[in-house]
Amino acid sequence: MYDCILVPTDGSTEGERAVEYAIDLARTHDATLRAIYVVNAASYGGLPMETAWDGISDALRDEGQAAVDRVEELADERGVRVDTAVLEGSPSRVIVDEAQPEKCDLVVMGTHGRGGIDRLLLGSVAERVVRSSPVPVLTVRVGEDEFEEATADVDAQAVVE
Repeated sequence: MYDCILVPTDGSTEGERAVEYAIDLARTHDATLRAIYVVNAASYGGLPMETAWDGISDALRDEGQAAVDRVEELADERGVRVDTAVLEGSPSRVIVDEAQPEKCDLVVMGTHGRGGIDRLLLGSVAERVVRSSPVPVLTVRVGEDEFEEATADVDAQAVVE
């Protein structure tokens, strides 16, 4: 059913739940996992001019590389093929660009489950991806303690069936 599964990662411990889902689905379907980290350069546009952009850019890329290296490590432990990339741009746009049918069949990504004013003020990368992606998007709620406990035993196999 799936040949390639795209998993955007932010490198957070909470976000690792979505990565685990993606790895389990890739293993079940013998699919390749494509792990990406998007450096959002626009969010650092308000820094003073004297700030050395090269240093910030390097730090952000290093953070991204560490995040995709972690996905690769987890995938390798389960025998799942993975390719990784650290990209730059608007996270939702880059994810949708990577989620083209000729590249990937599914996007698996975490969502913090924000609602109300938090979602209005902070926006939601996951929501923008869901609305724009040409391929299906599976969202995994992360960072919610009460929700985590209720779904801790959910097997990715059950999601597929």
